[in-house]
Amino acid sequence: MREEIFEYRCGDVVCEGYIVYDDKTENKRPGVLVVHEWTGLGDYEKRRSRQLAELGYVALAADIYGKGVRAKTTAEAADLAAKYRSDRAMLRSRASAALEALKDLPFVDSSRIAAIGYCFGGGTVLELARSGAELNGVVSFHGNLDTQNPYEAKNIKCKILVCHGANDPFIPREHVLAFQDEMRNAGVDWQMIFYGGAVHSFTNPASGNDPSKGAAYNELADRRSWEAMRAFFAEILT
Repeated sequence: MREEIFEYRCGDVVCEGYIVYDDKTENKRPGVLVVHEWTGLGDYEKRRSRQLAELGYVALAADIYGKGVRAKTTAEAADLAAKYRSDRAMLRSRASAALEALKDLPFVDSSRIAAIGYCFGGGTVLELARSGAELNGVVSFHGNLDTQNPYEAKNIKCKILVCHGANDPFIPREHVLAFQDEMRNAGVDWQMIFYGGAVHSFTNPASGNDPSKGAAYNELADRRSWEAMRAFFAEILT
């Protein structure tokens, strides 16, 4: 596997992503964009990118915040996430820049592209889909579901998979129902899987093991949601 820091730009902003792929073949392969949690691009997203590369994809972990901007505390993460969640146009612009950088790679088949995201990143890939981006599908893992303009779901051109913790206290039930109505009203090809007993951030071992805190790792939900993603990719990227 070849893995390296990958710089790209969004306007005047330099973004420092991370790319992983098998360099032993010259054949073009599907690409998968990976969008980070609210702390910014880190080891977790890099590990997921390596897993995707092992499955035969070119994985690009995006840098939504920009080079050198990483949260060191929960408070900093909350401020950064809020900045982009309150400005969805900027959020979409950063995600789109990463998507285009992935598509432009000479060893990527730009007709077979997916995007996945975790927590903040899950909401980001849903916004990317709502922007009308040209890609085959997106997967949100325990991401936020709300949007400022639900009518924009009519712009969605790809398939949607949402993997959601059934006991997630940070995503209000009204957001879940509103998202379902949004997808239904727009005629989107979507699916949503609920994992019993799982709370927020259930795929990340760094979330700890105490569900009472609202965020905790759930090994079973992690494994099941990854397999759901693999089945989804087999449908949309082959």
